[in-house]
Order: sequence, then C-alpha cells, then structure tokens
Amino acid sequence: MLFGSDRLARWSPADWPIAQDWRPVVSRFLGSRDGARLGDFLQERLAQGAVVFPAQPLRALQMTPRAKVRVVIFGQDPYHATGQANGLAFSVPQGVRPPPSLHNILGEIARDPLLQSGAPQRPRGESPGGDLVAWAHQGVLLLNICLTVEQGQPASHAGRGWEVLTDAIVEDSLGTDGPVVFLLWGAHAQKKRAIVQSSGRPQTLVLCANHPSPLSARRGPTPFVGCGHFGQANVFLRAHGARPVAW
Repeated sequence: MLFGSDRLARWSPADWPIAQDWRPVVSRFLGSRDGARLGDFLQERLAQGAVVFPAQPLRALQMTPRAKVRVVIFGQDPYHATGQANGLAFSVPQGVRPPPSLHNILGEIARDPLLQSGAPQRPRGESPGGDLVAWAHQGVLLLNICLTVEQGQPASHAGRGWEVLTDAIVEDSLGTDGPVVFLLWGAHAQKKRAIVQSSGRPQTLVLCANHPSPLSARRGPTPFVGCGHFGQANVFLRAHGARPVAW
C-alpha cells in the first residue's frame, strides 16, 4: 500500500504533509468550531474501531500546491473499499484496477477529439493508469468534497465538517494568479459552483456534467460521456498562456 496502510490510524492533521501555501486555510479550519467537531467525531469513530479511509486525507494538498493549481476536479468522497483510496479524488494506487467511475473518466480522455492531436506528452516515468498522481504533479487538484469515509459505507462522513474545509479551499484557490478550470461532475460537485461564480474571478472556466458513475454517465441533461471536458480545459489553459495538462 502507498502509505504502509490505506486506513487512517489516528486524527493527527499536524502530522499530515501538505504544501506550505495551503497551511493557512487548513490551520484556520482546524482552529474553528467546525474543525474541532470534525476532529472529535473522527477520534470517536476510530476509538470505536471504525475502519476509515484514506491514510492521509489531505494528500491532495501535498501533491498540488496552491500556487500550481490549474484544474480542480471534485469527487464526492473517497473510495470505501480496502486498497482503493489514496487521498486523491477518483485515483487508486498503482496496480489497482480502476473502479467504474474512473474507468469512464479514462475512457472519456481516450475519445476526446480535442486531445487526439497536439496533446502534451505525459512526464516520463509517470503511469497513465488508475493512479492519477501524474495529474496532481501538473497542477490538477483532485479534491474530494468529504475527505474521509468508513469501510463499506459511502457518504458515511458527509456533513461532519469536511465540506466547510473544501469550501474554504475553493475560495482560497480563487485567489491564485493565472487560469483555473473547475470540472464539476454530479450534483455534489456542482454545489461548489456558486462559490466559484460569486468570486467574479477572471480567467476561470467552469464545466459541468453528470457524475462519471455508470448510473449517471450517459443520462441527460448533460451526460458525462462525450462531455469533452479534458480537451476543453486544455484549450482554455493554452488560450490564457498556461501549459495544458498531459491527461
């Protein structure tokens, strides 16, 4: 496993490595009433023997510094099966078979007509498989809306406080320079749209579609399959002087 274990051992956010420029927003949250309530909840669940994923809930903030954010992709919450969650939304550890939503994401990249020619090359040595760390290194913030989950219980930590932090992360990312693309898939991710649009930030693109889950990926009114978001993101980044992503 990526961290020796894929489960959270204890509530110790001070020990979780994150990029320096994310520390102020995280520290404000941890010092707030919502942060304290979340910590109390997680400590209680762990003491009761709950298996909580992932081992490092804030890993996205380690892999993608605030100053480098070019694209933000939201997941709902981490994968809830053993061996899948690795702290990056939709990503799984190297060698793990992509779950259905990630399978649809990779399929959309493969068929995106705007990526068929002139696409940047993926950095040498970084795999195009289910481990999306190569995206994170290029400035793609892979952020779950809720950052922990219990084994076999999707959305089990929803409404416990993580959403307050991820709202604050969105607001903080809007203070960066340069273009940023927000890919909002599904109703939960699209709740962040109001925060983005209310900022009036220039050089910002918001693209919405259904969630890539097989349950919704082909449904209207905005199917994920055929959305072309990855190519559109790169077109926008190029148009505003930023490097496109090697998806």
